[in-house]
Amino acid sequence: MKELPAQIRWERRTQRPLLALAVAFAVAYAVPIVMPDASRTVTRTCTLVEWVVWGSFAVDYVVRLLLTDHRRRFVRTHWLDLCAVILPMLQPLRLLRLVSTLMLVGRRARMASQIKLTTYVAGSVVGLLMFGSLAVLSVERDSPNGNIKTLGDAVWWSFTTMTTVGYGDHAPTTGLGRVLAVGLMLSGIALLGVVTANIAAWFIARFEKDDAEERRQTAAIEALTAEVRALRAQVTTLSAAGAARTSGSAPMSGTVPRPMAAESGVAGTEALGGAGAP
Repeated sequence: MKELPAQIRWERRTQRPLLALAVAFAVAYAVPIVMPDASRTVTRTCTLVEWVVWGSFAVDYVVRLLLTDHRRRFVRTHWLDLCAVILPMLQPLRLLRLVSTLMLVGRRARMASQIKLTTYVAGSVVGLLMFGSLAVLSVERDSPNGNIKTLGDAVWWSFTTMTTVGYGDHAPTTGLGRVLAVGLMLSGIALLGVVTANIAAWFIARFEKDDAEERRQTAAIEALTAEVRALRAQVTTLSAAGAARTSGSAPMSGTVPRPMAAESGVAGTEALGGAGAP
């Protein structure tokens, strides 16, 4: 059995630990927003966890780059991972760490063959809904003209934005909040397209399966019909041959009584002659 490359082995081994770190990042990101009155120690701890998670993903990228045999191609094909690693270093904002971590988790999740498309889409929806709500709440809570002040308002706004409904009862007023709204709307449209395409592909596969079964049954019926026709032709041929043999043997059987009749006639004449003799 051929041994897998070192990069693939590393990615398989680190898949679950990195996902666990992503969950830890989600908790660390949410706690200061949901609990704005939390102590300074809790806030610092959450910030430290965020940076540790980002650092773990950065180390993961560097290790994969060192393990691959084609580093230039790796950089070209994983440029999103590189941007996600460099992004927080350029401007260390919590929102940028959020975006970069989401990008890295999404890239690594797509590499896992055991994660199906439906599970990935569902996880993406939940993740975008949660992080979008937390992000817009952290941006809009302190805005003087903002109307997204609670977590419930933020979740409702994120849900209506992702589904492109947009009731208008809650809307971001800051520039960064509107940027979040644009990203959330585009993500919602993309996920909706993926779900629709997945459902359509399922129906098409189902219809193709039914058509294949129908074609198989039609071919079987046509084969049986051809076989029945061949059997009928053989029966007709055998019947004609039997009739020909029967008609050919009929004259021979009809000549047999004639000599018998002649013999019986001669015998009768002799008998009559014998009776009339003196």
